[in-house]
Amino acid sequence: MTVLDEKTETKAPPQPTARRRRSTAWLLTAGLLITLLVLTPMAAGIGAYPIPIGDVVSSVQHKAGLGGAELDRVAESVLWNVRFPRIVLALLVGASLGCAGALMQGVFGNPLAEPGTIGVSLGAAVGAVASIALGLTFFGNWTLPAMAFVTGLATVLLVYGMSRSGGRTEVVTLILTGIAVNAFCGALVGLFIFLADTAAVNQITFWQLGSLAQATWPKVLAVLPCAAIGLVLAPLYARRLDLLALGDRPARHLGVDVERLRIVLILVIALLTAAAVSVAGVIGFIGLVVPHLLRMAAGPGHRFLVPGSALGGGVVLLGADLAARTVAAPAELPLGVLTALLGSPFFFWLLRRTRRRQGGWA
Repeated sequence: MTVLDEKTETKAPPQPTARRRRSTAWLLTAGLLITLLVLTPMAAGIGAYPIPIGDVVSSVQHKAGLGGAELDRVAESVLWNVRFPRIVLALLVGASLGCAGALMQGVFGNPLAEPGTIGVSLGAAVGAVASIALGLTFFGNWTLPAMAFVTGLATVLLVYGMSRSGGRTEVVTLILTGIAVNAFCGALVGLFIFLADTAAVNQITFWQLGSLAQATWPKVLAVLPCAAIGLVLAPLYARRLDLLALGDRPARHLGVDVERLRIVLILVIALLTAAAVSVAGVIGFIGLVVPHLLRMAAGPGHRFLVPGSALGGGVVLLGADLAARTVAAPAELPLGVLTALLGSPFFFWLLRRTRRRQGGWA
């Protein structure tokens, strides 16, 4: 056998694998889009005031000038002032958390990482809880989301600044610093709850459990700029994330400015997560479960994983919100509780699977 034949035989096997992953990525994208198209009219029609799906489609067509017919006043109000803001907010929050999770796992090189690792979720919680417990109203109804957003971003900057040494940031140091800051933020949240009165404690508890029940078009517009900036920027770094997966030193040799990449992506993660948490409360496991499921199905390439996680996160959160509204009707389950109930068993399975594959924890 010649050397050329050997090279041909060596290079041949990866090609079908790459083609299979591309095909799987396209199939997953199509499946998620179809699921989204099915879930959206269902979520718009199902609720305490049921609206037939045909009427939902007809109203949308009428608003878009494509025919259809306007519904009665109550149905139109429920559909466009209650249901659709909630649907759009669920998609924005889910997409932000899913995309942030994919970026986190790429930056840390660990499928068990999620946005809360660097303290952004609990940091945002500190601002929100403080505004409720202290009765702050200097921005009116926007005080809580503004405080949550600012403290979430500030916490991330604090974690990054504390873990940086000698012009570089090690992943392990960043994670450990995040754990310490998370513990401190958790203590602050507990302190504010202790100082708050009964009404404030009830409001804090409701916010911490996560919910989209208070969704309005102004809240959608508040999240939209941050989500749009983050979701547009994130895919631009997909190739560099693939190189970063080789390790810091190989990535530097291939021309990647590792420190600058980490700074930019951590800021994008903070932007996406803080905006989502500020309006929806703490909703866990979307950023952990969705990227890992897509990685298992289509491989680790970030060219699909980053936008796919955004689409998948939006679909999953929309489905979870629909379940939260209908499973215990007329009561509504807290969205964060539902995602935790479903995500925790998956996380446990993921830990056991990783341990079996690696033969133990190093």
